[in-house]
Amino acid sequence: MSNLSPTRQIIGLAGWCLLLLIVAILGAVASINAGAFYQSLEQPAWAPPAAWFGPVWTTLYALMALAAWLVWRRWRFGGAPLALGLFIFQLLPNVLWSWLFFVWHQGAWSFVNILLLWGLILATLIGFWRVHRGAALLLLPYLLWVSLAVALNLSVWQLNPAALG
Repeated sequence: MSNLSPTRQIIGLAGWCLLLLIVAILGAVASINAGAFYQSLEQPAWAPPAAWFGPVWTTLYALMALAAWLVWRRWRFGGAPLALGLFIFQLLPNVLWSWLFFVWHQGAWSFVNILLLWGLILATLIGFWRVHRGAALLLLPYLLWVSLAVALNLSVWQLNPAALG
């Protein structure tokens, strides 16, 4: 277990927040024109309103940064390399999904990507559970939201095969 000074802990938290901010910005860049495109697609009746996505993702990114920081603060990279490595790795398909769906309009690839993301989130959650249960619980809303997103991605893709070819 690592014993960090308060200053190093604050710097660490800022670093995790910065990483998640970068991820959010990269996703947002891909989503700049998402509103018009998303509104043009046929949606299932159970789809959440488009206005929910920004606040939900902002909350999820904050929870993710806090979760990663809690694991890092207790174990640093040397004590929890798999858990933190999985966390960092799952950010790649997280960002890629927005590009696949909103920019490149790739329904099949966005679905494959989100399934990979879901599996990586679950693996990360399990990895966090083994080293810091509180951090793992902070990832649970992320897993639940992406579970909904998996179903929504599949449904929207199947309802709009021409737009998401």
